[in-house]
Amino acid sequence: MKSLFDRWYEGNPRLEGIGPEALEEIRAFADDQLNRIKELVDIGMALSAEKNLDRLLEMIVSEARRYTNADGGTLYLRNRSRDLDFTIVQSDSLGIRLGGAGGAIDWQPVPLFTPDGRENHANVCAFCALKGETINIADVYDADGFDFQGTREFDARTGYRSRSMLLVPLRDHEDEVVGVLQLINCRDRRTGEVVPFPDQDIRDTESLASQAAIAVTNTRLVRELENLFNSFLRAIAAAIDEKSPYTSGHVERVAELSEELARRVGESQAPAFASVCFSEDELKEIRMAAWMHDIGKITTPEYVVDKATKLETIFDRIELVRLRAEIMKRDLEIARLKAQAGGETAGAGGDDAPAAIEQDLAFIEKCNIGGEFLDDESVSRLRELGRRTLEVGGASRPFLSEDELENLTIRKGTRTEGEREVINNHVTLTIKMLEKLPFPKKLRRVPLYAGMHHEKLDGSGYPRGLLADDIPLPARILAIADVFEALTAADRPYKPGKMLSESMRILEFMVKDGHIDGDLCDLLVESGLVEEYARKVLAERQIDDFVWRGRTYRMRGPGR
Repeated sequence: MKSLFDRWYEGNPRLEGIGPEALEEIRAFADDQLNRIKELVDIGMALSAEKNLDRLLEMIVSEARRYTNADGGTLYLRNRSRDLDFTIVQSDSLGIRLGGAGGAIDWQPVPLFTPDGRENHANVCAFCALKGETINIADVYDADGFDFQGTREFDARTGYRSRSMLLVPLRDHEDEVVGVLQLINCRDRRTGEVVPFPDQDIRDTESLASQAAIAVTNTRLVRELENLFNSFLRAIAAAIDEKSPYTSGHVERVAELSEELARRVGESQAPAFASVCFSEDELKEIRMAAWMHDIGKITTPEYVVDKATKLETIFDRIELVRLRAEIMKRDLEIARLKAQAGGETAGAGGDDAPAAIEQDLAFIEKCNIGGEFLDDESVSRLRELGRRTLEVGGASRPFLSEDELENLTIRKGTRTEGEREVINNHVTLTIKMLEKLPFPKKLRRVPLYAGMHHEKLDGSGYPRGLLADDIPLPARILAIADVFEALTAADRPYKPGKMLSESMRILEFMVKDGHIDGDLCDLLVESGLVEEYARKVLAERQIDDFVWRGRTYRMRGPGR
């Protein structure tokens, strides 16, 4: 196949008669220019394809140095304080690789302005950024107009000799200077001697810098949009947590636990996870789903979430019951005094009636707590009490209203079936809300995972009653993190914080009942994550030895 030059030459009559030596020179020059253009295009494509900012910044300096055969290079980026940060520093002669994956740079930034507010023209990098001009210096030791004292001191410390220097401003799509690319000591490709940067390299480096600036700006913009999106969703999650002092921090703990368990799945050698390794994007997706799993609770009334007693709504209505009991005792006392004044005997109930009312009130108060299972006898007694009446304002009122009686006769816990449905509905609302958000491709399964955290492997979960095959591994991870955090949480309005041993016993029962993934729970324990989480999050009084699958895990005692 003929080269581009040959096809051009054969079709151009103006080149007839040129000698072979001149023609070969033209051919070599043309090939060199084509190769340089191709190399610039390849570098530009590589820069635009790199999405990791640290790797992108390293690539900019490395490719610019390779293209110009420069010994060293530094990339400066403007920060919010209007200074130039050292972002990447490289030198072949000194073996330096700083910034990006090469380690943090703790050097002081280059100020663009002096303390009195004037532009810092003495520093060559600052001048390049401020004026937006390319600067080419043959020998920095002979240059006028700039202060190279810092360069001389660096050379004295390292034994280096800085000579030729090229500085190119990086302009973004709005023509704003976002940084400076500095190249040091151009080396002749044949002799290896340090020479000034040739004009051709200057123009090409300016082109490369332009592509680099756009790539950096785009990558930064994507990162900033991701940060904004993440911060916005976390703010919503924090607002949900703040609705209740009892659930404060729940979402954050579930997110951290989910991500860490997912990481350990990838590290595990267990047969169940041998082929599983989550990418960084997949870990972000799991973490985001965990942050969003309770977003539907934004519509759940606080009194339902925090319902500490059976009669609690905005306030605990046991106070109304106590007031009615006092009214009943008062009416009995008034009736007794009237009868006594008229020489009559006391009415029904006699002197023991007030004491009986107190006993009934104490029974109602106990039932209101909801800490124990309510038996049939107690339910019958409550219904009998509900048929009593008292007179208020000349009208007969029930001692217990129908709604109060419905709440007091709850068999277990403090919530009615209707209130449980309100609580459970938060998952449906979570799905509806998240499915309306335009998640990017790498986060597209966030609504799916977040909407499954109350599904159970045996199909008894909600809202969809999915079976094990329909519940992906990330959703199972989130479900376990949610359950484990809730079990081990500090005091809730309706119960004190459980001991670790009790929480793990319940977790094992849930595995046996087919509710949650047993392999994941085994990994949670065997990887040491349970112990790490307990020591980091739980109150000291909650931490005790626990048993898992017949093996005792020591949390107390010598060395603990």
